[in-house]
Amino acid sequence: MAEQPIIQLQNLGKEFKTANGPVVALSDINLDIIKGEVFGIIGLSGAGKSTLVRCINLLEIPTSGAVIFEDRNLAVLSNKNKRRARQSMGMIFQQFNLLAQRNVLKNVCFPLEITGTNKEEAKKRAMELLAMVGLEDRAHSYPAQLSGGQKQRVAIARAIATNPKVLLCDEATSALDPNTTKSILQLIKQINKELGITVIVITHEMSVIEAICDRVAIIDQSRIAEVGKVSDIFSEPKSKIGRQLILGDAVKNVAFSRSGKIRITFDGRSSTEPVIANMILASKVPLNILYAATKDINGTAVGQMIVQLPEDRADAGRALSYLRTAGVPFEEVREHDI
Repeated sequence: MAEQPIIQLQNLGKEFKTANGPVVALSDINLDIIKGEVFGIIGLSGAGKSTLVRCINLLEIPTSGAVIFEDRNLAVLSNKNKRRARQSMGMIFQQFNLLAQRNVLKNVCFPLEITGTNKEEAKKRAMELLAMVGLEDRAHSYPAQLSGGQKQRVAIARAIATNPKVLLCDEATSALDPNTTKSILQLIKQINKELGITVIVITHEMSVIEAICDRVAIIDQSRIAEVGKVSDIFSEPKSKIGRQLILGDAVKNVAFSRSGKIRITFDGRSSTEPVIANMILASKVPLNILYAATKDINGTAVGQMIVQLPEDRADAGRALSYLRTAGVPFEEVREHDI
């Protein structure tokens, strides 16, 4: 049985009229987002990704093409049915967008009030959600009294209060520190798994895509450059922008001819830990694997790998620094040692 799309974008286009003439924000976007998945949309600033997510829930009206939600074209629905469709799509933002004059509990109750939910039922539902996001003890605090991570947790609870089928996350972790980002991403993944909510993540950070997404679309200059499973695109990006986002400055031609070599020893680390991939992503440095002899024994990796570093000393230093920080054993080797 084929996987069922919950959202289909068909030949989607968006133009903005400006004093200097029309500006194309999106052009011929075609995407199927599968029910229950975490789908990432990534691109550089100005690529069109935030406009795209706003077209999905009709905060922006597309200039051309169609947004199909659960087999219904949103553009041709009555206003009443459009509102219902929007209520099926929760949204969280980079700047949280909480109501400063309302406490945490009343912020989460707000969308329930709009849909006419009984006051006591709304309060009960809000407290359940605050427990889910780990903030039931802050129900009577105000946004100004919360940290950034706590504000985003409140925003997530508010976004899922009406039991949406889709959660749209527009740069939801961009304003957070790395540790807080990690906990928010874990929470979003938990909501996806436990509640079955389809999640669409808009970001400019590949680390966010890697952490929670099943599939990803890369958008570049208003068009989709490539789309596929995260594992496939990370291992073999086919577009120039994909290589740039994954490897950063390492996409440029890098000299290896006179560079040093190291032997990395695998001595019982988990065989599922992508040591080399993590080193490349963390240091933004390409590596040349000359030799590898590793085995998976009962879930642990054993063996060794000879890796050639780039000639540039700063690039090589970043790669070695990652290995030291991660506690991965290595040693420098000469030609006759290989």
